Amino acid sequence: MEYLKLFIDVFLHLDHYLGQIVSDYGVLTYLILFLIIFAETGLVVAPFLPGDSLLFAAGAIASLGSLNPFYLIVLLIIAAILGDAVNYLVGKFIGPKVFSRDYRFLKREHLDRTQQFYEKHGGKTIIIARFMPIVRTFAPFVAGIGSMKYSKFLLYNVVGAVAWVVSFVALGYWVGENPIVKKNFTLVIFGIIFISILPAIIQAFTSRKRSA
Repeated sequence: MEYLKLFIDVFLHLDHYLGQIVSDYGVLTYLILFLIIFAETGLVVAPFLPGDSLLFAAGAIASLGSLNPFYLIVLLIIAAILGDAVNYLVGKFIGPKVFSRDYRFLKREHLDRTQQFYEKHGGKTIIIARFMPIVRTFAPFVAGIGSMKYSKFLLYNVVGAVAWVVSFVALGYWVGENPIVKKNFTLVIFGIIFISILPAIIQAFTSRKRSA
């Protein structure tokens, strides 16, 4: 329970915690952010890690001069590309075995939801999913299980990674210094989360309506 409370607190106050990390670890902050983004996109057991909000917070911190925005964007794009590439390979070689039954952090419902999304949008799912929590983690995994060629997957992977990282880091960089944003950072994070999951909510509602 204590770990859950700590995770929620970190999630909602990323600006404060990230600022403390920069203060304590300096240049190693780039490595820490790299590993978090890599894990969130590359490990199917880590869909709970912050992605959109972390990129936004990193951009906001960079606007204060604590981090170099160019280095930050380049490194996190690489992390996102490598993460999806690893996830694809895991799905290709061990995906069916992993999802033969439910595990604590590997829910069959997440896989099924991603498969439905994938069937609807095809290869573009890899790009669209970048902006959707949970689906983002499972999309490359599903692509690996399916028949998508790696060359095609790589193209979608790179385009999606660039669009995702640049948009959120740039947004955080340009509005992070705004006094209103600083004062209401937690609400901004909630807003980002809501907008990120909104497509999934709409799709779920539409699917239920069609079924009914």
